[in-house]
This record gives sequence, structure tokens and C-alpha cells, in this order.
Amino acid sequence: MGLQGFERRLEGLVEGVFARVFKSNLRPVELGRRLVREMDAKRSIGVRGTPLAPNLFTIELNDQDYDRFAEIGDSLMRELAEAAREHGRDERYTYVGPIVVDLVTNPKLRVGEFRVDARFKEGQGGVGAGSLVLPNGDRYVLGPEVVVLGRLPECDITLNDSNVSRRHAEIRPQGEGFVLNDLGSTNGSKVNGMRVPQRELQDGDELSFGSIRLVFEAS
Repeated sequence: MGLQGFERRLEGLVEGVFARVFKSNLRPVELGRRLVREMDAKRSIGVRGTPLAPNLFTIELNDQDYDRFAEIGDSLMRELAEAAREHGRDERYTYVGPIVVDLVTNPKLRVGEFRVDARFKEGQGGVGAGSLVLPNGDRYVLGPEVVVLGRLPECDITLNDSNVSRRHAEIRPQGEGFVLNDLGSTNGSKVNGMRVPQRELQDGDELSFGSIRLVFEAS
């Protein structure tokens, strides 16, 4: 599913920028296929007995290929990371930190050649992996700090909804995961449609604050 979704998203980008970039035989989907193969090859078993996969991927490219991809580099790294998340979700992988993909140059490689180095890297402060997908599609990566959500501009995540309290809820690290705590809000916080005062978050949980929906991903 991960690579299929990756290929489908690329279809909308092939025209224009991608068409100008693809002057070598190297295609982005080849990077995605190799990346998920490395995830599978280097997976291990975590302390809870769950499959643990690498989360830091460094893709080495020939200088010319790197330059050709430079114009789409940020978008490509985001799509590759999303392909890894989707594949990991299908395989029920867990991680020691957020999934990160980097593109670097290796002058020893020929045009069209590439290498993928997959490693395990703990999240900042030693906390596990976690992120919030915001309504606009942006991703807010969670770390060791407590994240406050609410209507006030000084909140870490500002929620512009009159049904959201000024300081509505918080998300804090706990063990290898994250916990949502309602801060006594007027209209409450919901996880998967159920109002909760506190809840340990699981991959794919939908968080509701007023009419605003966020999705928690454990990667």
C-alpha cells in the first residue's frame, strides 16, 4: 500500500518539474522501493516484542542526479517518508524516533546509481516516535516537550475555533509513547469520537477539538 500510494501521488507531479528533472534513468519510485526493502531487511524486535524498523534513511546519489533532484528535493523527501510510514503501518512496525529521509551526494557513484543507508535513531530526548497531522496536511513532530493546543496564539498549536478553549489540551511524552490530557476545556477533547479526560495515543487516532480534527501517527 505504501509504495502504491507513493506512485499515485507522483503521477500528479510527473508533468512540469518532474518532466524536466528526469534526464537520467533514475526514478523516484526506485528510491521508494529500495527504502522499504531496507526497512524490511533491517527490522528487529523491540523490548515489547513488536517489530522495530529503522527510521533514519540516508539516500546517496551521484552529484548529477542530486542536482537534478534538487528542485523537487523537499517534496521528494516528504513523499519518501510518507511511503515509509504507510509501509510501516501495513507491517505494524514501531520506531525509536520519527522517520527522516535525507538526500546526500556521493561522487563515487555513477549516474543512475544510488545507495540507501537505514539506521535506528532515537527521537530528541530519547522519546519515541510521534507526530500530528494537521488539517492542512502539515506534520507537527512531537518531542520531549509538552505540546499545548488551544485558541491562544501562544499555544504550541493554535486551533482557530470558537468551540476550542484558550488552553484546551496538551500532549506529553510518556514512556515510549504520548498521552493526550484535556485541560478542563469547556467542550472537551475527543479521541476517535469519544470524549476523554486522558488517553494514551495509538497510531491512527483521530483527535477532535471543536470542529478541528488532527491525526496522531506513531512515526
